[in-house]
Amino acid sequence: MGNNNFSRRKFLASAATVGAAGAMGVGTLSSCTSGGESAGRGATAACDWVKRDLKFPPLLDTVPDGKILKAGVIGCGGRGSGAAINFLDGGGKTVTITALGDVFDDRLDSLRKKLLNHESKTEIADENCFIGFDAYEKVLNSGVDIVILATPPKFRPQQFEAAVKARKHVFMEKPVAVDPVGVRQIIAAAKMADAAGLKVVTGTQRRHELSYINLIKELNDNNGIGKITGANVYWNGGKLWHRNNKPDWSEMEWMIRNWVNWTWLSGDHIVEQHVHNLDVANWFIGKHPTKALGFGSRQRRVTGDQYDNFSIDYVYDDGMHIHSMCRQINSCTNGVYEIFHGTKAIATTVGHRPQIIDSEGNQLFLAEKAEISPYVQEHKDLITCIRQNIPFNEAEQTALSVMTAIMGRVSAYTGKEVTFEEMMNSDMKLGPDKYIMGDIGYMAKAKVPVPGTLERKK
Repeated sequence: MGNNNFSRRKFLASAATVGAAGAMGVGTLSSCTSGGESAGRGATAACDWVKRDLKFPPLLDTVPDGKILKAGVIGCGGRGSGAAINFLDGGGKTVTITALGDVFDDRLDSLRKKLLNHESKTEIADENCFIGFDAYEKVLNSGVDIVILATPPKFRPQQFEAAVKARKHVFMEKPVAVDPVGVRQIIAAAKMADAAGLKVVTGTQRRHELSYINLIKELNDNNGIGKITGANVYWNGGKLWHRNNKPDWSEMEWMIRNWVNWTWLSGDHIVEQHVHNLDVANWFIGKHPTKALGFGSRQRRVTGDQYDNFSIDYVYDDGMHIHSMCRQINSCTNGVYEIFHGTKAIATTVGHRPQIIDSEGNQLFLAEKAEISPYVQEHKDLITCIRQNIPFNEAEQTALSVMTAIMGRVSAYTGKEVTFEEMMNSDMKLGPDKYIMGDIGYMAKAKVPVPGTLERKK
């Protein structure tokens, strides 16, 4: 569809609101913390963490030797440039970058210079530099082993599917989609990647961060906080960048250069940025929520059609609630962290120090940190899994976390309770039908959503 008119999208008529009691999901520490008889027969087991088979990446400091792996970068902007450097730092002399693709030549030229100035002195041949909406196809056909997908998220599903069909290993940035149609495309391509033995890493770097892994291992192996009864997940920060329009830019060019401010390109910041925290919640809890009710607004964002704040109450199939909050507004109190409330203690990542704290404020566990940046480690893990043929594919789990974020966004935009099931079955597809570098009449139709005014169709 060509705009953000939600009246044409299919939603089930479920208007029941979530009660305020227990909305924070904070469990009261009870006698089950000590397993005493007063807790009642079976109470101790009910207070315990349910142990899971957690599959961790290799987390090697040095990648194993092997033939040189050639990578192509699709999307040469800030995140693509960062991922390219992280890839070279992670693989050292055992990897190289041989092809670049973007819709803008200035972005491609900028990354080309960065690679040449990198300690690897990576030089990209003219014939392996591609411009245009079809540049990704040319990169895939250039003889690479791995592709780094870092274009605006809207384009990710199509490019991931093409990469899998071309039998390429993939590093793709989060989020992996912006709408339900894209999420389903990612999941289908992920299954094809598994069948082909391809390795996929998705830019959810906390799953490659030693301190986070050590924390969840402590919870899983030693029943660190007992059963999780609720959580709070936050990404409250300042405004991201925006681009002012220029007279020689077409409508499409300005939107793509300004992509973090357009919902069809980024998914809004609850999808583009806050998905990190929601992914950690799904990871630690071991499943995704089944419904959401939330709100948001646009207070100070100066361009595009997105909100700049969201507050979502997510509910799981067992009735547990977590509170999700994200904001991109300057001069406010900030914080990016997660808190998991358990029957015995809490696990927290406040201050980026994953730890366990009891009800008295005593530190029971502090996770060990690694010297290697998780942004580099995720590339080391991808390279290691390729060379050692370790099955590894994060695409589907990240797609489910993205759908969690989309569910919250739609609830905030409409003011209605939204279920995971209806999102998985929704025909919602954001953005224009065709991609041309010209004026497409999109911005004239786009409107900032107003909750309570959007008709919900059965």
